[in-house]
Order: sequence, then C-alpha cells, then structure tokens
Amino acid sequence: MKSFNSNGDGKHKWTMVVDLDRCNGCGACTVACQAENNIAVVGEKLASEKRTMSWLRVERYFEGEWPDLRVIFLPMPCQQCGNAPCEPVCPVFATYRNPDGLNAMVYNRCVGVRFCGNNCPYGVRKFNWFRYKWEKPLQEQLNPDVSVREVGVMEKCTFCMQRIRRGKDAAKDEARDVRDGEVVTACAQSCPTGAIIFGDVKDPESRAAKLVKSKRRFRLLNEHGTEPSVVYLKGGA
Repeated sequence: MKSFNSNGDGKHKWTMVVDLDRCNGCGACTVACQAENNIAVVGEKLASEKRTMSWLRVERYFEGEWPDLRVIFLPMPCQQCGNAPCEPVCPVFATYRNPDGLNAMVYNRCVGVRFCGNNCPYGVRKFNWFRYKWEKPLQEQLNPDVSVREVGVMEKCTFCMQRIRRGKDAAKDEARDVRDGEVVTACAQSCPTGAIIFGDVKDPESRAAKLVKSKRRFRLLNEHGTEPSVVYLKGGA
C-alpha cells in the first residue's frame, strides 16, 4: 500500500479520515454540509433529473448475500486531490491548489464549461443550473461567511474553508499554532458516531495524522494517481 503523501506547500495539510466501521448512513453530515455552505435545495423534480446540489453524498455498498448481508455506508465529499484532474482542464483557472493543499474555487472566475466536473473521477462537482431562491424564513439561515453561488458556476466541497480560515486567524491573533480539534468541518461536527475526523497531517500529534497510518487505511481510486486528501478506514468483518 502506498504511503500517505502529505503534499501542500504551506504550513498545513488538511485531511479528512472516515471510519467506515462507525458510519451508519444517517445522513447528518449531508444535512450539516447543506446548511453550513448555503447549498440550495433543488426540489424533487430537479433531483429526479440528476441536478442535485449536495456537496456530500453517502454511498451504499452491499457485502454478502441474504441473510448474511452487510451494508457499508461511504460518505463521499470532494477528495481534495493532491494531483487533481479537475485543475489542469479549467480554461480560466477558476479551480486551483491553495497553499494548504486544497482544491479551491474562484466562483466569479468560473464560466461553467464543466470540464472540471467531467474530469473528476469521483463525481463530486456540481453545476449550478439555476438562480435558486430561499423562501421565507429559510433565507434567515444563510451562513454570512459563505458566498451564495450564482447560476452557471461549478461548486463542490471546500473542507469548510471558512472554518479553516477562522481557526487560523484566531491562532494568528494569539501568536500560536492551530491546535488539533480547533478546526472541525460541519460534517465532522454533526456526525453522531464520530466517524469523520478532520485535522492537519503536518501536525504529527494530531488525531488525523495518527489515523492515516492505520493498517485499515485506503483511498478511493488510488490507481488513478489522484492522491486524495480523504482517507477511509476499512470496516471490520
């Protein structure tokens, strides 16, 4: 098994670890992501046309045969690839790698050609088909730290960039390093079983840095050489 590559030119390398033995497929992470990042609810009709806007989905896999059947749930956010296939195909450089090793987006630069979505092997990028409206009183729940995307742009999971920035700013104001556990994504915060762990693998004492060394670790579609920043822990038998 390949060792985990903690690429990223900056001081941090944010990583998400998902323990499949703990995930029960409740969907709390999906709802939390929707609320935190101002993701529009598209409705039943558009969802049936595969125009959903969720940045995080929970996949289901089945092992064995009835009655010895086991269901495995696998949360699928943007994998924040170290060698991201979405980046080189963008004609306007709307998606790029930031110093923390994350695939960032410049929404007002995106022209919506969807090359990045077509080149993503994980299917986690979404195209904003319409100018969605939040009916009263739902507009009151919008997060002021996150922009509301306009029609015609691509969007995806950002590892809750606004929370990362807030944690780094707080640490800078106090002239110290970011402590492990200070930056938590919305999905990790809402997970009732603690299946999602988020942290900086450049901090050797962080929980995430220790978990990525587990013998249970694997990364999705590793054979494509994308070097994801999301690490999964295999479930038990």
